Amino acid sequence: GYCVNALSGKIGSDIELCTMEYYEGAPGGGNLIPRMIGFLSAGERDFFTKFISVKGIGIKKGLRSLSIPIATIAAAIENGDDKLLMSLDGVGKRMAQQIIAELHGKLQTFAIGAELAGLAEARFKPFQIEAMEILIAWGEKRGEAMELIELACQKHPDINSAEALVPLVYRLKQGIEV
Repeated sequence: GYCVNALSGKIGSDIELCTMEYYEGAPGGGNLIPRMIGFLSAGERDFFTKFISVKGIGIKKGLRSLSIPIATIAAAIENGDDKLLMSLDGVGKRMAQQIIAELHGKLQTFAIGAELAGLAEARFKPFQIEAMEILIAWGEKRGEAMELIELACQKHPDINSAEALVPLVYRLKQGIEV
């Protein structure tokens, strides 16, 4: 899922996950297997709980559907964007409409992050977005990476490539470049 990118910079580091436990199997047969799902935040876990409350979406289908950031899915539901929802694994046209019908108006708090990130990234040029993706992959937080890129581009408006921008960002961060 999308969390691979978010966690790629944390290899070898301790991380904290918000978990959800469920049991898989047939209760009548006595073969219940405990399973645990980890989320990056309590908000993501809360979104998932609401998402799987939709008729026809169980835990497995819900997990398969989380191939893009939760804020993006929530924004699609709030905006009635069934085409984006249909791009999720296991979600067809009817299921997308069902999701919108049951959850529309209930996910504004989850969708705000997508709108803010979209607004901030919309003012970035392609090379700045590429530099931001590199910085995030190397363990920088998205917000800090965006601030550093903006600062670097203000101080050096002639920069026009990620290859030049990333080293400059690290020099600024270390206080070497002023």
